[in-house]
Amino acid sequence: MVRIAPSILSADFACLGDAISRVEPVADLLHVDVMDGHFVPNLTIGPPVVAAINRHTDLVLDCHLMMTNPGDFLDAFKRAGADWVSVHVEIDRTAELLDEMRGLGLEPGLAINPETPFEAIEPWLGGLHHVLVMTVHPGFGGQSFIAEVVPKLRTIAAHSSGAIVEVDGGIDADTVPMVAEAGATCFVAGHAVFDQPDPAGAVTALRRAAEAAIGSRR
Repeated sequence: MVRIAPSILSADFACLGDAISRVEPVADLLHVDVMDGHFVPNLTIGPPVVAAINRHTDLVLDCHLMMTNPGDFLDAFKRAGADWVSVHVEIDRTAELLDEMRGLGLEPGLAINPETPFEAIEPWLGGLHHVLVMTVHPGFGGQSFIAEVVPKLRTIAAHSSGAIVEVDGGIDADTVPMVAEAGATCFVAGHAVFDQPDPAGAVTALRRAAEAAIGSRR
């Protein structure tokens, strides 16, 4: 099953409700980038904005917590309406964070940065709902796709143990076939959706490209 997750980081925050409405009929989930200014240099949004989005849409809210202390906020994100949550394998307390997410009823995920080796996430793959493979360095939107991550993505997909393999960073019509062929089934796209004249059409085009690539590997 192909899932397309438009990333609201690339939407116009002054018109966020309208931006979401334009992609809601064709998107599978919304990707919400949460940056704390510590784990990554940028600072974005928190639970109050997630709660506002949740009141506006029935789409699954996929929250990527780029934070040094996500455990302090998991309950708040759950109450705000988060459905999927990813924390980074690069921070400590992975087992504790995953247990806490499960206890809250969140779909637990781990994110892995481009330079982090497969071995860092391998022990956890059997207990994840999803794994978020970063194909850019986290912290800012609009970065170029790092093709060197694709072999690691392929390895993660081969050992995913049923977890959804999600990919984020520089995803567009040119890169979707590459990551879909490598094993990804969930695709986060920001600029390739919200910077287009027809965001809904852009989502549909990404889905078709991914489905074609997945079909070719069977």
